[in-house]
Amino acid sequence: MRFAKVVLPLTSAGALGVIGTLWAWNSGSQQSRMPGCQYIRNMASSSSSKGIQFGSAWFQRKIHLRPQHRGIHLVTEEILRQLPELAMFSMGLMHIQILHTSASLALNENWDPDVRVDMEMMLNKIVPEGMSYQHSCEGPDDMPAHVKACFLGSSLTVPITDGRLNVGTWQGIWLCEHRNRAGSRKVVVTLSGCLKDSPGASGSGVAQNPGSAGGRSPNTTNNSPGPSS
Repeated sequence: MRFAKVVLPLTSAGALGVIGTLWAWNSGSQQSRMPGCQYIRNMASSSSSKGIQFGSAWFQRKIHLRPQHRGIHLVTEEILRQLPELAMFSMGLMHIQILHTSASLALNENWDPDVRVDMEMMLNKIVPEGMSYQHSCEGPDDMPAHVKACFLGSSLTVPITDGRLNVGTWQGIWLCEHRNRAGSRKVVVTLSGCLKDSPGASGSGVAQNPGSAGGRSPNTTNNSPGPSS
């Protein structure tokens, strides 16, 4: 038994750094599948199991999201449009980190815009302006923005399956903008996992799981202006 290391350079304009390193398991009875990752099947597992894959490829890019007014905004498609490399991965993870302290990320409702309106209303009730904050030099909305960002968080990790985000039918990526007047928000997206044997585009980049709610169609675009300050 031996391990063979294969390094695959990937090129893409605007990438911070791109390199793929794949490890394949070779033995007398098994042939490695290159490019790609070696699968070792568990015969007792279900037919839907992806098995174990040896190897990984890594990709990272900084993405600029367009300026938004204060509120909750659905940005799934805006992110995916800038990540064509997602389609190259057969299985892996997408990690997204926002580079700001007054905005946050969440994974939540993608269909009914009223959910985003209600979320903004509740955040403003939980963390109101006008309290005796010591940090007040950047305006009355700034310190509440920091508190909200701590509550919701600055990063998300989403599984990748067959070149698409493996999210629930009604799940979408939210940019939670907590400032009244903010500029473009920057996020760093890191993709890691196993590359497809034949990389290629596959749909919108979002693979929805079947939902149980009737009469709803999943939405990945920000079709509502959302609440304003």
